[in-house]
Parts: sequence; structure tokens; C-alpha cells
Amino acid sequence: MADRPTIARLREVTQPLDIRGRRNSEHWTADVYQRRLSPYLTRLLIATSITANGVTGLMIVSGVAAGAALLIPGLLGALLAAFLAQLQMLWDCCDGEVARWRGTSSPVGFFLDKVGHYAAESVIPLALGVRADGGLDSIGGWTTLGALLAVAIVLNKALNDAVHVARAVNGLPRLEDRAESVAPRTTLLRRLRGLARFVPFHRAYHSVELTLLALLAAVGDAVTGDLQVTRLLVAVLLPAALFTLVGHFVAIMSSGRLR
Repeated sequence: MADRPTIARLREVTQPLDIRGRRNSEHWTADVYQRRLSPYLTRLLIATSITANGVTGLMIVSGVAAGAALLIPGLLGALLAAFLAQLQMLWDCCDGEVARWRGTSSPVGFFLDKVGHYAAESVIPLALGVRADGGLDSIGGWTTLGALLAVAIVLNKALNDAVHVARAVNGLPRLEDRAESVAPRTTLLRRLRGLARFVPFHRAYHSVELTLLALLAAVGDAVTGDLQVTRLLVAVLLPAALFTLVGHFVAIMSSGRLR
């Protein structure tokens, strides 16, 4: 039946090489296991009336809920946040697969996808700051640091989108997701970029990584009996995010992405 294709057929249609081979757009969890699991959920979804944009809506809700879960004290909230972030990524795989199977890809879906990631990756660090303060009834300095962390993360994400907007406005072709497209032109910056692969702290700001770090910090808090490990995490993430933001800006300006 058309709505009950084989998993092999689904993979062929919904996971072409130009999707699986994306350098930056594909999260590592998709490469490792999410794309292995997603066709099974996608096969269930295409047998229903839910649209691809509806699946993206589920992705948005899951991402925001991951941040809200961090407001639940103790290990339970951190575990729930980590699970919801994983679920967010699974929906993120499935929405595109549903759209490709039905041929319904659209600018609206792309826009909603962007909204979902921006929402999750701003709410989660903010909630992490609230968690470090002890909850909504004790908002203070750590919440402020969490808010600053959220701003730094969102600005860093916006730099990539600003590149695409700048190219489109100036009539340049779409930037391909290849290593040579983003490589800095100077030798020193290329070497520094290469070193960053060995200490990839710049990759810690996705919803998946943020919630996993929050979970590790919650385990530490459970051992120490306070919130010191979560507070240490926020204190480390903020300057690292600011450094990443500056480095990303320099990398863009020194590459061929705007030419």
C-alpha cells in the first residue's frame, strides 16, 4: 500500500545522499542512530492525516518542553529534559521525511523548523540558569547568566542564517554545505579551526548536548547535595559561548561564504 511502504523504500526516498551527507545541517545523533529509527516513526506518520508541518509543531513543543523540564528539581527534571531533546531530534528527522515522501516541502516548513531550533536553544539555557538559582521562586544572578548564555547561543545561530540572507539579497547562489565552502582563507585560522575538532566545545550549545550536560550536572548535584555542579556548568558555558560567537564571526569574515 502507498501509505505502508517498506523501510528500505522509505529510506531511499526520504533519506537521499544530499540529506545524509550534509556537513553541518545533520546533527551527529542523526548520523549515529536517529536516521536509523526515524523511518519506523515516519511510516506510522504518513498513514495518518498529520502534515509535515504538524510534525514540525511536535518538534517545537518537544524542544520547548525540554527547557521547561529543567525547572523540575533533581534528576527527574534533567532526565526528562534529555529525553525530550532526543524526541525533538527524532521529530526533526521525521518532518522532513514526511515532506519528502508526500512531496510537500515548503518555505513554511523550513521557517517552522528554524523557529523550533531557535526556541529550544534559547529556552534550555535560560531554564538551566533558573535551575542553577534553585527554581522560579528564587530567580537571581544565575538566571541572568542563563539569559546571557541564551542570547549568545541565539546570536551564534543567527550568524549562519545571516550568511544565507546576505547571499540571497546580493544575488549569490545558495551556499553548499561543504568543508571547502566554510574553510578560512588564512593558514592560521585554518589551523585553529582544525584544533577545535579536538576540543569541540563549540558544539555544546545544541539542545541535545545542553540537556545531556545538564543531566551530568544533575548527577553531580545529587552527589554533592547542592547545585554547585549546575552552577559551575553555567559559569563555564557562558564564556565558552562568547568565545565561540567571536570565533564564528571571524571564521565567516575570513572565509569565502560572503563572496
